[in-house]
Amino acid sequence: MLTVDNINLHYGAAQALRGVSIKAEMGKITCVLGRNGVGKSSLLRAVTGQHPISAGTISFEGEALNGLAPFNRARAGVGYVPQGREIFPLLTVKENLETGYAPLTRKDRYIPNEIFSLFPILQTMLGRRGGDLSGGQQQQLAIGRAMVTRPKILVLDEPTEGIQPSIIKDIGRAIRYLRDSTGMAILLVEQYLDFCRELADHVYIMDRGEIVHTGPAETLDTPEARRHLTV
Repeated sequence: MLTVDNINLHYGAAQALRGVSIKAEMGKITCVLGRNGVGKSSLLRAVTGQHPISAGTISFEGEALNGLAPFNRARAGVGYVPQGREIFPLLTVKENLETGYAPLTRKDRYIPNEIFSLFPILQTMLGRRGGDLSGGQQQQLAIGRAMVTRPKILVLDEPTEGIQPSIIKDIGRAIRYLRDSTGMAILLVEQYLDFCRELADHVYIMDRGEIVHTGPAETLDTPEARRHLTV
């Protein structure tokens, strides 16, 4: 289980997170929703070590992550799929996947077959440069790269952003498969309400850097939840 307990995060004098607490359980999909600019990506930067927190604690499987560099969090089992995908455009698909070897011991440095089972298009494009792929294919590559690290928790920042509907369905099936077959925890930041409603076991809604609603996915249809999600 990932536990985020009462964290604050600042960018200079500006406070982005205020007393945020969430849990992401193994074998469950936890979705964080909210309008633009409410602190969702800041929460993931805190979890993955991209930005230091100024108060509170973050722990995974009972071990504190506070102060650990991002690469040490990757070694601890935190896999990250950033917003905007951030694949290496001049590297081939195969080379992009192999960048996931960094936190692995030598014996584990291979690309798991399940990546190609989930995203068969990647296997047909191993020699193609990442920058030549479509946005949806790049998103599949970014998820595949995170899977190469053998994560115990997969952290995804808006994986449906700018993606065509057919690829969104493929990504949804992949996320559901990973939850059901591996038992990993999945922490998903998303704005696409229907995507979360279909996938999530538990949801949090953020507003102005705080958690303002939490509950099972069915609660997304309540007036209280919709009030925080409508523009």
